[in-house]
Amino acid sequence: MSSRTTSFSITRPQLSRRPSVSSRLSFAVSTAERGEGAGHHAPAEQQIEEEIAEIKRYEDFTTIDWVQDAAQERLRRKARRRKNTGSFDHGKVSWRYKLRESYDAAQGWIVVTLIGAAIGLNAAFLNIVTEWLSDIKMGYCTTAFYLNENFCCWGEDNGCDHWHRWTGFEPANYALYIMFATLFAFTSAILVKSFAPYAAGSGISEIKCIIAGFVMKGFLGLWTLIIKSVALPLAIASGLSVGKEGPSVHYAVCTGNVISRMFDKYKRNASKTREILSACAAAGVGVAFGSPIGGVLFSLEEMSNYFPLKTMWRSYFCALVATAVLAAMNPFRTGQLVMFQVKYDRSWHFFETVPYIFIGIFGGLYGAFVIKWNLRAQAFRKKYLTKWAILEATLLAAGTAIICYPNVFLRIDMTESMEILFLECEGTEDYQGLCDNDKRWGNIVSLLLATIIRIFLVIISYGCKVPAGIFVPSMAIGASFGRTVGIIMQSIYHAHPDSAFFAACQPDEPCITPGTYAFLGAAAALSGIMHITVSVVVIMFELTGALTYILPTMIVVGVTKAVSDLFGKGGIADRMIWFSGFPFLDNKEEHNFGVPVSAVMTHDVVAIPVQGMTLQSIEDLLKQPKYQGFPIVEDLSTRVLVGYIGRTELRYAIDRLRRERAITISPDARCNFSPPALSAVTPITPTVTISNADYMASSVDFSRYVDATPVTVHPRLPLETVMELFRKIGPRVILIEHHGKLSGLVTVKDCLKYQFKAEAAENPRDDREITEGYERLWGVIKRVGGWVSGKVASASGGRIRLAGTDERRGNGHSQIMDGDEDVADDGVELENR
Repeated sequence: MSSRTTSFSITRPQLSRRPSVSSRLSFAVSTAERGEGAGHHAPAEQQIEEEIAEIKRYEDFTTIDWVQDAAQERLRRKARRRKNTGSFDHGKVSWRYKLRESYDAAQGWIVVTLIGAAIGLNAAFLNIVTEWLSDIKMGYCTTAFYLNENFCCWGEDNGCDHWHRWTGFEPANYALYIMFATLFAFTSAILVKSFAPYAAGSGISEIKCIIAGFVMKGFLGLWTLIIKSVALPLAIASGLSVGKEGPSVHYAVCTGNVISRMFDKYKRNASKTREILSACAAAGVGVAFGSPIGGVLFSLEEMSNYFPLKTMWRSYFCALVATAVLAAMNPFRTGQLVMFQVKYDRSWHFFETVPYIFIGIFGGLYGAFVIKWNLRAQAFRKKYLTKWAILEATLLAAGTAIICYPNVFLRIDMTESMEILFLECEGTEDYQGLCDNDKRWGNIVSLLLATIIRIFLVIISYGCKVPAGIFVPSMAIGASFGRTVGIIMQSIYHAHPDSAFFAACQPDEPCITPGTYAFLGAAAALSGIMHITVSVVVIMFELTGALTYILPTMIVVGVTKAVSDLFGKGGIADRMIWFSGFPFLDNKEEHNFGVPVSAVMTHDVVAIPVQGMTLQSIEDLLKQPKYQGFPIVEDLSTRVLVGYIGRTELRYAIDRLRRERAITISPDARCNFSPPALSAVTPITPTVTISNADYMASSVDFSRYVDATPVTVHPRLPLETVMELFRKIGPRVILIEHHGKLSGLVTVKDCLKYQFKAEAAENPRDDREITEGYERLWGVIKRVGGWVSGKVASASGGRIRLAGTDERRGNGHSQIMDGDEDVADDGVELENR
C-alpha cells in the first residue's frame, strides 16, 4: 500500500489561560512557515538567536566565535530598524523613534557611568576597611574603636595618647600580631573556598583570556564579586605578601559584568560585553593607583588584544567616573587617592643616571627571578597542596607575621611602607630614624633584609587561595631596594662632596633625594614583574605629579624592559596563562615556525553529510563531548565542503524540535543539512516531513542552523598567518579545504599545542631534578607536620589530633563544580608540561 507524504508544521493547542512563551513562539513560527504575517518572522528569528546566545553564555571553558557574534549584532540592528519602520508619522520621524534611538545610542555611556560609580564606591570601602584591619593588629583607638591610627591621631606625626598598643608587654603584642594575622588569613581562605573559589588569586590572567573570548562560567559572577570584596581586605590585613591592586582589576571587571547584564544590549552580545570589560579593567587600575590615564594605558598594553577607539573612550570615561567617585569619598581624608601618593619639587642631576640604570637592571633581574621561582612554587602547590588550601594560607600568614614583625619596614602595611620610603627627609616625619645620618648603615642593612625576605615571601605567597595581587608587593620590594641605593648615594656624596662626580650639586640644597630612588625602584620592579612600560611611566607620573621625573622613569623602565626580555617574553600574567593551559594567543609574541597549517590541523575530522544521517546517529555524535562542531559535506566519499554547524546550534535545534512538535519524532528520521540559497526564505524551526501511513516523522530539515560561510583556508597557508586570523577575526574553528574538499580543521588549541612542542624541541630540558626536589620538599613537609601533630596530640592527651583531619576534609573538594580550580585545570589543560 502506497503512502502519501505531506510537509506541514503542528503547533500545541491553545489553552484557555494566557499562552506560555513557547506556545506563542510556536504560533509565530507556524504562521511564518505558512507565509502568513511576514512581520512575525524577524522577532522569532531574533528570539532563536538570543536563546542560542544564552546557552553559549553558560558553556564553560569554550571560546566565543567573534564572527558569529558580529553577525548576531548585525541581525539585532536590522531587527531594530525593521521594528522602527512603523515609527514614522506622515513621512516624519516620530518622537518615540527618536527616544528609542537616543536611548540605544546612550546605553553604553549609561552603563559605564553606573559601573564607574560602583567601582569607585567599592574601592573607597576597601581602602577604609583594609586600613582599619591593618592597624588593629598593632593596637586600638580609645576614643572610637572603629578608627584607624591615622584618623585616631589626626594631625599628629608620631602617634598620640589616644592610640594604645594592646599591652605594655612587647612579647604579648608580638603574639597578638601573629594571632590577628592568622585569623584574618584563615577567614579569607574559608570564604573563598566555601563560596567563590574563583575569588582566589589576582584574576588578571583569566580576565585577559575572557576579554579575548574564553568563557569561564562564574568567574565574573555576583558571588565572586561579593567574596572578593570581603576577603580581599582580610588577606591584605593578614600581612601576606600580596597586594590589592591586581584583585582590584578583578572586582572591577566583576562589577562591570554584573551591571552590564541588566541591559539587553550587552546581555546577549559577547563582543560588546568585552568592550565594557576592557573599560572596567582600566577603571580598576585607575582606582588602585589613583591613575585614570595609566589605567587606560594598562588596559591597552596588557589586558586587551583588540582596543578600538570607541573602547578607549569608554575606558577613559569609566576610569574618570570611578576615580572621581573615589576622590569624592576621600577615604584617607587627605585628598589623596592612594596612601603612597607623593609630590617632588626637586630636580635630578645627570650623574644620577648611573644609579638609575643600576635600579633598572635590578628590576629586570627581580622580575625574571620571581617569575621563574613562583611558577615552580605554583607547580608544587598544584601537585601537593590542593587539598590543604586553607591550611596553607593560614600557615603562610602565621609564618609571615613571625618573620616580619622584628623588621620595622616589614611589620607595617606595604602601602604604608611605600609612603614612608617615597618621602623626602626634609619637612616630614622621620620613621624609625630613616633620615638619621647616625643610623644610616643600620637602615641599609634593615632595608636589604626587607628586600630579600619580601622577595622570598612573594614567591611562596602569590598564588595561594586568597585574593592576592603582585603589584604592590613588587613595588614595595623595589622601593626598599631603591631607598637603599639612594641612602648609599647620599653617603658617598657626604663623604666626598667636592668630587667632580657631584659637581652639578648646589651647595645650598640637598643633592641626593633617597625618596626618588625608592619611587624609581618601585617603577622598575612593577615593570619587571609585569613586562609593561608606557603604562608604568604614566602611573608613576600621576602618583607624583612631577614632570621632571618622567625622563628618569623612562630610563629606568627602558633598562628594566631590556633586561627582562633577555630572560623571555611576557610578564607573570602571561606566564600564568601558559601555566594554566588557557587557549590564548598572545599578540606580543612573534613566531616563525616555517610550516603550513596542514602540519597542525586535525586530519580525521568527523563530518556530517548533507543527507542520509538519521536523527539517532546525530544524537550519538552529540553524546561525545570532544566534538564542538561538525563540517557539512556533500557526501562522505567526496567530502566536498558545503558548510559548518556548531554543537550548540545542533543540540538546540533537536531539543526545540521535540519541544514544539506534537508528534513523535522517529529516531530513524533522515536529517537534511543542505544550506539554504541566499534568496530562499529560511524556515525558523526544523521542517518535519510526515508520513500519513504511520504518522512518524521521516525527515528533518536543519538547514536554518547551518553556517554556509565558515572561515576556510588552504592547507599550504603558513601557520603564522592562521594564528593571525585567530587573533584578528576570532573564529572558534578554521576549516581546511583543498579544491573545495574538506582536508581538516584547526583550533586555537591546535596552534598552541604545536607552539609548545616547537619551543620544547628548541629548548629541551630535563625536569627530573625539579620533580625530585618537589618530592624531597614534600617529604620534609610531611615529617614536620607529623612531628607537630604528635606533639599536639601528646600535649592534649590525645583529645586533639591533627593528622588525617585535612585529608578527610579534602575529599569534599571535588564537589565544588562551579569555579573549582582543579576542575578548571583539567578542563583546559592542553598537555602535561
